Amino acid sequence: MTAARWLGVVMDPIESIKPAKDTTLAMMLEAQRRGWRIAYMQQRDLYLRDGSVRAHVTEIRVEDSKTSWWTGGEGEDRALASLDVVLMRKDPPFDIEYVYTTHLLELAEAEGVLVVNRPQALRDYNEKLATAWFPQCCVPTLVSRDDKRIRAFLEEQGDIIVKPLSAMGGASVFRLRKGDPNIGVIMETMTDYGHRYTMAQTYIPEITSGDKRILLIDGEPVSHALARLPNAGETRANLAAGGRGVAQPLSERDRWICAQVGPRLRELGLMFVGLDVIGDFLTEINVTSPTCVREIDSQCGTNICATLFDRIEVRLERGN
Repeated sequence: MTAARWLGVVMDPIESIKPAKDTTLAMMLEAQRRGWRIAYMQQRDLYLRDGSVRAHVTEIRVEDSKTSWWTGGEGEDRALASLDVVLMRKDPPFDIEYVYTTHLLELAEAEGVLVVNRPQALRDYNEKLATAWFPQCCVPTLVSRDDKRIRAFLEEQGDIIVKPLSAMGGASVFRLRKGDPNIGVIMETMTDYGHRYTMAQTYIPEITSGDKRILLIDGEPVSHALARLPNAGETRANLAAGGRGVAQPLSERDRWICAQVGPRLRELGLMFVGLDVIGDFLTEINVTSPTCVREIDSQCGTNICATLFDRIEVRLERGN
């Protein structure tokens, strides 16, 4: 009998998740179905000793339950090299501590662990700026710390979205139109008086039909997207901002965007990615901890994590 594989999972506190919506839980449930053992850890549990990356991990069992979704013991210290795969599923903010964690995981990767997503790519691929590699898929976009430059972009476009480069879940996303009396204070807040880069994009009216989350596994799209619909009077469609999710098949344009983006992401070692598409345009490339698996699976009868672990197991058989 072959020994069970070990899955390490770096995530936020497991007791605080929303199990009915949590993609990381779906991943752990699939791994467990395959007979894998699960080593749970938080970012603070990782450490480096004499060139070897270790962590205080807790072996857990998970259940598809809304009230009691995990059990675990006391935990133990072990080398990450003793695990087969580590999922990096810590939510943003993408701060300096997150960067340090990618350095530790990169060392573990050098010791033979498959890390999903690849630590260097997580560090290098900002979720907002990543769209710059694919201008053919995007609306006019500006990234600047200069208040005057952003104001000129607003004058040119007439209706824009401004957002920070480091947040998630629709946090601090503003819609600005010519003549808005709040332009000054929004610019001061977003750029920190010229000390912080801000992204501005032309407003896409099709947001009323949903901000689509398209999941890519090893560069290939899942068959259905989750269209996140904003509430009345709200610009943001993110589920974290109160949006409602409706699964729908990918359009021809969606598949064209995936064909533009997917091969590069695969080359970078980004195995699990969430594209945000509004209307016909790519707006973000989410690589840190993409979500929406549970919603798509429940509405379409799919098992997205099974496809992910099929690809992971192929990588392991090839030796990463």
